[in-house]
Amino acid sequence: MFGIRDEYRRSLVAIAALFCCLGFQYATWVSRIPALKTRLDLSEAELGLLLMVCGAGAAVSFPLVASLTKRLGSRRLSVLSALALAVVLMALSVTPNYPVTLLIVFFDGVAVGCLNVAMNAQAAALEVRYQRTTMARMHATFSAGSLFAAVLASGVTSFSPALPAHFGTATALVAVVVLAARPGLLAEDQKAADSSDSSDPTESSGKQGRRGLNLPTRVTIWMGLAMAFGTVTEGAMNDWSALYLKDSAGAAAELAPLGIAVVSVMMVLARLFADGWRTKWGDERIVRVGSALAGAGLAVALLAGGVVPALLGFACVGLGIAAVTPCVYVAAARQGSDALALVAAMGTTGLLAGPAVIGFIANGTSLVWGMGAVAVSALVVSACSTRIRFPSLADA
Repeated sequence: MFGIRDEYRRSLVAIAALFCCLGFQYATWVSRIPALKTRLDLSEAELGLLLMVCGAGAAVSFPLVASLTKRLGSRRLSVLSALALAVVLMALSVTPNYPVTLLIVFFDGVAVGCLNVAMNAQAAALEVRYQRTTMARMHATFSAGSLFAAVLASGVTSFSPALPAHFGTATALVAVVVLAARPGLLAEDQKAADSSDSSDPTESSGKQGRRGLNLPTRVTIWMGLAMAFGTVTEGAMNDWSALYLKDSAGAAAELAPLGIAVVSVMMVLARLFADGWRTKWGDERIVRVGSALAGAGLAVALLAGGVVPALLGFACVGLGIAAVTPCVYVAAARQGSDALALVAAMGTTGLLAGPAVIGFIANGTSLVWGMGAVAVSALVVSACSTRIRFPSLADA
């Protein structure tokens, strides 16, 4: 028999495994994009469409995810969607042509959307059941999964460049981890949203449609905006920081990748410690102050110019924005499956659309102004956070 502490650790590891698998699966196939491009003889435009289709699948999955979460519960949905992602890897390894690949990648996006919502619902329920903050560490394991995928890709391809060998190995690993984690997943979702503890009617479950789908409330929209602009900041830093260092800050070519490295390292470190900060200072303060630090730090760096100020500004972004996504997911989960699915979809939209918008701004003006828009996005998150009632463990 398991004691309370053992049950908590068992569920903690099981749910963390879901986050790790999502990061691992996505990074696995993305790391082999050059091989897919060569095998299918894709142009740059076709490759761009392929990546966009994946994100589109995740973004439009909102109605399906909300329905499946209610029908299956987050435990079953997380297992099924994670196994579907394993199947996607095998399908990509033998895909015969570009149209079929588009369908496979679109399905991958839908499965990513399902797992994203289900695993965050599990993590939010874990916090409530055991009265411990864990969400930030869960998101840190997502990054760890991506890192492991990169290491595996390098190792396997050194022996064989064939996609079936690599993706077959990755498929087996995902399937084994998911099936091993299944017994530790929580059987019941957090139901706090079903009986709102807020006196503000805009923070209750909202008006229901004829088929029981909750229309988004004002607080859900604020959470969605915070998530969207937060992921705009994350995505744009990953896509544009290296180019900014090289073209605008005057960094040598070998130093340009340090931008992504600095942001990534600071985000992982911050997420490892952020749960303690959440317990001490509360989610609202962490999001408000952190996103303000990200926006202000980046703005000062852009005004100062140069490589060192840029790297310091990027560090501020990684440190400040790291806890935004975990905290907003917790708040959305307390509002129910519909709110969580919508907020996750808006986050995906921001992650996809953000870098492109920054590119348009940079093309019309300069990359400095484009990165300035990233700083503004972080400040918008800070403003949105003041309109969200972030839950505390005492609310459970």
